[in-house]
Amino acid sequence: MAFTSQDRIGPYRLLNVIKTGQTSQVWAVINERDERRLALKILMNEFRKDREHIAYMKQEAIVGKPLDHPNVIKVYDYAVDQTTPYLVLEYFPAPNIKEILQTIRTEVAFLMPRIVNSAAEGLAYFNQQGWVHRDIKPDNFLVNRNGHVKLIDFALAVRGKKKGFFSGFFGGKQKVQGTRSYMSPEQIRGDALDERSDVYSFGCTIFHLIAGRPPYTGENSNDLLNKHLKAQLPSLEAQDRNITPQFGELIRSTMAKIPDKRPTSMTAFLSELRVTPMFRVAPEIPAGFEEGAAGGE
Repeated sequence: MAFTSQDRIGPYRLLNVIKTGQTSQVWAVINERDERRLALKILMNEFRKDREHIAYMKQEAIVGKPLDHPNVIKVYDYAVDQTTPYLVLEYFPAPNIKEILQTIRTEVAFLMPRIVNSAAEGLAYFNQQGWVHRDIKPDNFLVNRNGHVKLIDFALAVRGKKKGFFSGFFGGKQKVQGTRSYMSPEQIRGDALDERSDVYSFGCTIFHLIAGRPPYTGENSNDLLNKHLKAQLPSLEAQDRNITPQFGELIRSTMAKIPDKRPTSMTAFLSELRVTPMFRVAPEIPAGFEEGAAGGE
């Protein structure tokens, strides 16, 4: 159910809801100043005076506005119209990876190498700007019908600690935030993070994309988190026999419990990805399934 009876917010004419989350909705809008189609992320009524959620929205603007990469959603502005805080975003009406997994995962297997590469490029750029995302998961990668990906949702992003000899002097214990199925061991412990934490979460995300389920499940939250800390690394090849041993090993390396045993960065991961075949046999494009039909425009 729509949360507002308004037909305009600021200079933007509301068209239709693209997505509804727990605290906000994303609307397709028209900027009446120049007739440009954009997206507005708008807090629900009950969260419009909530300082924490307003702070998350402001953080997303601080992080996102300077970013400029084809695989990262563009954030144009943060503003308040009377009592309504909102973000102005690039218009990219596409499902996220989680939604694809729930609907047409097997049909888009042929697009998976493109999806993985596109997602990795976006996250590598994000990390190169000095940020750790802290909430890398299938929900936060939008995928259009061509397999083009955009990284979204920067509300939990923090500046990464410095790697190297003096890294222990940068940052103390962090507030533990993120999504349990994809959190790195150091994120669970509340340690200061560098980009290798996102590398771990990315590995969990790609495991989920290929296998159709997260790498670890648990009877409760503590059991799940404990598996990230101590459980044996899962085998992707055991979930899909068409996955090459080399690709399976690459993904396992991203989920190493100790950060020093992972690729040093998403850029390093990309270098390995580009020389690592994903499938033993390239998946066929399903009959009647036009290439590039994963959703979106």
